[in-house]
Amino acid sequence: MIGIMSDSHDNLVAINKAIDIFNRADCSLVIHAGDIIAPFAAQELRKLKCPVKAVFGNCDGEKDGLIKVFKDLGEIKPAPFSFIEDNRRFIVSHYPLEDVQEEVDIIVFGHTHRSQVSQQGELLVINPGETGGWVKGVSTVVLLEAEKMSADIIIL
Repeated sequence: MIGIMSDSHDNLVAINKAIDIFNRADCSLVIHAGDIIAPFAAQELRKLKCPVKAVFGNCDGEKDGLIKVFKDLGEIKPAPFSFIEDNRRFIVSHYPLEDVQEEVDIIVFGHTHRSQVSQQGELLVINPGETGGWVKGVSTVVLLEAEKMSADIIIL
């Protein structure tokens, strides 16, 4: 199981709810599609029982501090961030990706604060919505079974 979150925007209560869901689901990885915001919020992700792969969002201003937190936590990079996990090719971006030039199985993005799980041919496109809940008023994450190409939106 892979946990997916985005746009947590320093909401510690929502971040901790997401962490609880991911730990109870025994996630092997958590993906964060940007806008963690501050290093103190990223520190909460240390409570996860798995590594985190993340990209910077447009509101992540304190990048050096986030990089320091992620040294022991996983990886944080500028988007697009490509990797293979559970035999699936991922690309993660904060912004929606229009034209992907590489072979990929799963696209993860955030920024819009609207959750989405859609199958486009062989491609699975996931936006976990906003974990922080500040804009739309609903905090969400996604649980992904990569082998089955199956994803569920979870309301926190």
